Amino acid sequence: MSQRPNHFEMRPMTSPPLLSPSPYSSLLRLLLSRRRRPTPPALRCRLPFLTAAMSSSSSYSTRNHGSVVADADGLARKVAAIRAAGPAKLQVIADFDATLTRYWYDGSRGQSSHGLLRQGNEEYDAKREALFEHYHPIEICPDIPLPEKAKLMEEWWEKTHGLLIEGGLTYTAIRKSVVDASIAFRDGVVELFEFLEERDIPVLVFSAGLADIIEEVFRQKLHRSFKNIKIVSNRMVFNEEGRLVAFKGKTIHVLNKNEHALDMAAPVHDNFGDPNGSTDDYSLVKKRTNVLLLGDHIGDLGMSDGLKYENRIAVGFLNNNIEKSMKDYSEAV
Repeated sequence: MSQRPNHFEMRPMTSPPLLSPSPYSSLLRLLLSRRRRPTPPALRCRLPFLTAAMSSSSSYSTRNHGSVVADADGLARKVAAIRAAGPAKLQVIADFDATLTRYWYDGSRGQSSHGLLRQGNEEYDAKREALFEHYHPIEICPDIPLPEKAKLMEEWWEKTHGLLIEGGLTYTAIRKSVVDASIAFRDGVVELFEFLEERDIPVLVFSAGLADIIEEVFRQKLHRSFKNIKIVSNRMVFNEEGRLVAFKGKTIHVLNKNEHALDMAAPVHDNFGDPNGSTDDYSLVKKRTNVLLLGDHIGDLGMSDGLKYENRIAVGFLNNNIEKSMKDYSEAV
């Protein structure tokens, strides 16, 4: 949900100088290259504070200044299997906020697709900020049981969506909010998208944010479309005057992304006026049984639950509560 700068939080290892120029592309080249390589330079692409959630083993190793691999041998086996199957069997499933986008932006917390939004109504912006103050500590607390937390997250999202409708949000306000936003894609994301598009590898972006804002971020920050990318997120309904009147479907929050069918996905290119359509029939996505999953929340592991995958490499970006959450992230499966 909404995020605001926090100058008192310890900053994890995510500053651009510590990263390779194109970490995402490096990881994909590793997966798709058929050359034999030693085991396991699997994460030597230096993804920022990365956890490859591979097994429930309590022993995990740190590598390369901030990457953690729970089961190096298991990871190497999966990399080999994905390479052998080739790009026709691979798909990427990614969270958006703080995964594809930077958690830190110009020395402060980057904004999320919810947090950047300004309705043009100070009263309602303040009400949404008050909801953030109440619920965000719950969201990031590792001690609250997931079923209890899921109910509270749904409550937060529903209240926020109600305020957006009641406050008269317009699409014009969305465009202006993105122009003024402190949001940027992580280093290497554009190269990743281009690498995947060239090989017709589909990308499903699952987000608990707002699809219309995510599409506007793509439009303003990348200035191009990608025919292989689809978005599953909370989608708005606007009237003829461009005013928000409703949301489509069931609310998607940080802990229930796995409950939503893939047919909720909308291709990014449709919103850029691309007449060519997608080169990949998304009815075939479920036949792509190798998955690279990218997320920053334990709940993001559920994004692939609707797929009968053969191999999944899950990459977790541990952005906050580093010491308390490291063990949970490393043992997650």
